[in-house]
Amino acid sequence: MEQNKENVELEKAIEDKFLTPSKFALEIEKIVAEENCNYIDAICHYCEINSIEVDSIAKLISKPLKERLKWDAIRLNFMKKTSRAKLPL
Repeated sequence: MEQNKENVELEKAIEDKFLTPSKFALEIEKIVAEENCNYIDAICHYCEINSIEVDSIAKLISKPLKERLKWDAIRLNFMKKTSRAKLPL
């Protein structure tokens, strides 16, 4: 029981220290809501604030966030409206 509690505390400490896809998605959602911008701009804004290269966040983009990015890209005419359209992430 004691070791299980220590493992849970360790996992929480690791999660707090490192950015996970779910935590990244929440941060992006918060920026979209507060700044009233699209997901593409929100990710660029987040990367700029945190001095992160945009290229390095591909592994942090969850499937739901990728779908929202795709919708924004189609809406902004960055991608064609096809079922095969794929983001290069």
